[in-house]
This record gives sequence, structure tokens and C-alpha cells, in this order.
Amino acid sequence: MKLNISFPATGCQKLIEVDDEQKLRPFYDKRMAQEMTAESLGDEWKGYFVRISGGNDKQGFPMKQGVMTHTRVRLLLSKGHSCYRIRRKGERKRKSVRGCIVDANLSVLNLVIVKKGENDIPGLTDTTVPRRLGPKRAGKIRTLFNLTKEDDVRQYVVRRPLPQKEGSKRHSFKAPRIQRLITPQRLQRKRHNLSLKRRRVAKNKEQAAEYAKILAQRQKEKRDAALKRKRSASTRDSHRESTAK
Repeated sequence: MKLNISFPATGCQKLIEVDDEQKLRPFYDKRMAQEMTAESLGDEWKGYFVRISGGNDKQGFPMKQGVMTHTRVRLLLSKGHSCYRIRRKGERKRKSVRGCIVDANLSVLNLVIVKKGENDIPGLTDTTVPRRLGPKRAGKIRTLFNLTKEDDVRQYVVRRPLPQKEGSKRHSFKAPRIQRLITPQRLQRKRHNLSLKRRRVAKNKEQAAEYAKILAQRQKEKRDAALKRKRSASTRDSHRESTAK
């Protein structure tokens, strides 16, 4: 079985192959996300603690968290599930996945070091791989460099150098476009949108008042017309009574 071990503190990753069944036996019947000691792998791993993050069986099917078995099962997966990527909106598909319990049928087991031991592991804990990309969001840049709101975030963007072209002496860099950055243009646009909103509210109030005025006038005219018809009808009735006498 191969062990794919990563150390997030240095960004390094190492793939080792273990053929001794005695070294692998402590990992059997353990579940994903379970932490355990790695001392069974050898003396150089004394004091190390690892977390099981996943694995693949000999046919390449991945382990899935929450499936409490050590065999392979077929599940109906949809958007949001691990081990599946949708191709169309609303798509569901029945896929074969391996359970979250470790056994001897795995070909690769993924481990993450959560606690470093006494000795360094060559190629894993003794070297550091720098991050290729820095943070993109303005708040995360402030957190990384411990900035205040008065500091200009644009001066602290992590720029990565681009490969130099042949025959060119100029060094070019590439920086990410900062997200959620508050600029004078953004504040001006916000003020403009607020002013438009106030104008719309004032215009709606004026139109509502004008409509209420017209409605009241129409109702008054309607009442006057009805009263006029009633008066004329009563006048006709009284005239008829007088002529009949």
C-alpha cells in the first residue's frame, strides 16, 4: 500500500510505499478524519500524529466520508456531494464509492500530519514550499499583514514573477485583482445610487399625492353628480304630485 503523507505547515507532500503488513495493521478498521499515531511506520516517525483524510482502492474508486463500510457501494449522488461533479444543472448519477473504513484493499491512503514528532522526515518536514498565490480578498490581505483600515491594501498584494522572455531584460510580475476593495470610485458609486434611491422615493411620494388628489376630486364629482340626480328626481316627483291635484 502507498501512503500519501502531507504536512500543511511546510506545504510538502511525500508518497511512500509500505510493503510490511505489520506497519499497516494499526491503520486497519480506522475511519476517515480519525487521528492516530504514526509510530508503527518506523523509528523516524516517533511522536508523529496523523489524520486519515481519504484514499483510493485498487480499482481507483475513492473513499467517501459517512459511508460506514469497508466495501464498495453504489450511491445516487447529486450537487454538493463529494466524489461527484455535476455536468448539467439538476443532474444526479449513481456512482461507485469506497466506504470510509480502512482495510487491506486500498492502494493509496492519504494522511495529514497534525502533530510533528522529534525527528525531521526528509522531503516532508525539513523543506518549505512557498505558496504560489497570495490572498485575493482585501480582508484576508489585512489579516495576513496585520493592517488597519487606514493602510492601503494595494501596496501589500503578493506579486508573483513571470518567466522572463528571451532577449528581454525587463522583469514582469502578476498580481491578483483585489476583491471587496473600498475605493473612492466605489464610494462615489454608492453615493450616486443612494441619491437615485432618494429621488425615486421623492418622485413616488409626489405621484402618490397627485393620484390621491385626483382620486379625491373624482369621488367628489361622483358624489355631487349623484346628489344632483337625487335632487332632480325629487323635484320631478313633487311636480307630478302637484299637477295630479
